[in-house]
Amino acid sequence: MSTRYFNSIHESPLSEILDPDQVSKLESVERVYPFRSNEYYLSLIDHKNPCDPIKRIILPDPQELTKTGTLDPSGEEGYTPIPGVQHKYPQTALLLVSNTCAGICRFCFRKRLFTGENPPPTCDINKTIDYLQAQPDLTDVLLSGGDPLMLDASKLDTILSRVRELPSKPIIRIGTKVPAYDPHRITDTSDICDVLAKHATPEEKIYLISHFNHPHEVTDSSKSAISALKKTGAELTNQTPILEGVNNNPEVMALLFKNLSKLGVPPYYVFQCRPTSGNHHLTVPIEQAMHVIHEAQACCSGLAKRARYIMSHKSGKIEIVGKTSKHIFMKYHQAASLSDLNSMLVFKPNPRARWLEDYQHRLTDMVPKMTWLF
Repeated sequence: MSTRYFNSIHESPLSEILDPDQVSKLESVERVYPFRSNEYYLSLIDHKNPCDPIKRIILPDPQELTKTGTLDPSGEEGYTPIPGVQHKYPQTALLLVSNTCAGICRFCFRKRLFTGENPPPTCDINKTIDYLQAQPDLTDVLLSGGDPLMLDASKLDTILSRVRELPSKPIIRIGTKVPAYDPHRITDTSDICDVLAKHATPEEKIYLISHFNHPHEVTDSSKSAISALKKTGAELTNQTPILEGVNNNPEVMALLFKNLSKLGVPPYYVFQCRPTSGNHHLTVPIEQAMHVIHEAQACCSGLAKRARYIMSHKSGKIEIVGKTSKHIFMKYHQAASLSDLNSMLVFKPNPRARWLEDYQHRLTDMVPKMTWLF
């Protein structure tokens, strides 16, 4: 089945389902933050349910126009040594290889790729390889965007071939929401899977980081896509932000973990939704989110409870570890400054906090550095 894509509410089937006033409100949002989806994903919406999670993931919401957040909350542009390449941590380089997605998530943290007159460019693979060859500590290359699996198979093949030529032989990761947004892109032709199978060897795996946010996205079509991807030899794992009205419920989050783990796609990260422009109504307070995640994991076993709760802050990946009545504990899982790596952050609780800067009372002398005992 060929999947038609829609870049406006007006040209999509929604224009016939919603009343004209609703369409007008959604169009006012898409003029600021673009809309993109396809027949398949829109068919998953239950329009009789005003709280439908799929609707919340993909449909514009007037609350996006609230003046909160920034277009680059994690300071990615400050870690961009050449166009389309982010190099925040010595071991890992992130390549923006595409500025197209199968759908634009309403909680997208790279809205700057889709908004404004001069969006950031994707990487030039020749210049990128020249840059990466000069990085002695490189161990991982992450293909991102946009969605790498929206590229033509030949272009994806070229990028993977060039990365495989690097003398450091880095691990390759690919972030994608195509298995959730448009699984037929994977199953209707073999082009994408053929490219992945070519490069996912027993000695050098490719890791596909899928992006399922809610159990309703795990359909029979998505299961078929997952099966096809696994047959290429790629390893799959899943990440999701925790989102108000989508998965900020222990039962829902646990079901997502369990269903994906059964398919061989165990959880990897649960992210704090970044304070990007237009995202505030979808963010969950950190301490509430931590409770949801821990409750969900308590219902799971083994593989289904591996996810780490992470805040992708401009200073690094901060893992939210736990709390007592008097303290909340975090740790630098990864850090832009090596002196911060594995450092503990201890704060007084703040039930309204949604980002690191919302915590005002850091108890720096309590646990300044994690001590490892081996």
